[in-house]
Amino acid sequence: MRIEELNWMDVEEYLKHDDRLMLVVGACEQHGYLSLLSDVKIPLALADAASKQTGVLVAPPINFGSSPYFLTYPGTFSLRLSTLMDAVEDILRSAYGQGFKRVLVLNGHGGNSGARARLTELANELTGLKLNWYSWWMAHSVEEVALRHEIKPNHANWLEAFPFTIVADLPEGEKVPPHVPSDIMDAQTAREVYGDGSFGGRYRVPQETMQEIFEAALQDVLQLLKFE
Repeated sequence: MRIEELNWMDVEEYLKHDDRLMLVVGACEQHGYLSLLSDVKIPLALADAASKQTGVLVAPPINFGSSPYFLTYPGTFSLRLSTLMDAVEDILRSAYGQGFKRVLVLNGHGGNSGARARLTELANELTGLKLNWYSWWMAHSVEEVALRHEIKPNHANWLEAFPFTIVADLPEGEKVPPHVPSDIMDAQTAREVYGDGSFGGRYRVPQETMQEIFEAALQDVLQLLKFE
């Protein structure tokens, strides 16, 4: 159940029996042949699926993240990390003030990790606030599926090629991972290194495998929503 499907009175009624909220933090950045909003679409799909099972509200997603290294790829729009951290904090302060005390942040983008540190500070400041942070692609459950199928996950490769993120024909076969000269690169260098945008590996795998990935991540989300 998404916030945009409700009015303020519905939310007030919800808060009488539940204080949980899911917030998706994503990015609008290049993903090779996949949607520029893959980092939003995937965690939002997980949030919607979890909400159907639990009734927990889903806040409107933050569609922009910190992606300065991809700015030479058209369609990538990046926030300064400080801006992102402030935005996430302001949203959570708003939610807390209304009575949301347990918030699961579903993160879809590695460049957003700095916001997690800010949330640790917030948890120390706001009495009774409980936070969980979940970056689905880094989960042990997802890694286990990849290892079992002997496929290596990477940015803009098969790992993110869900039916709802594929927006173009995907190349056949695999891409040899490029040589990366540094962990910190300017945007022009990053484009020269990554070319089509994929970090390497297979472009797609059978949809049955993708369903395994999704179900593994969904079970993680459902567990985190218990705030044990």
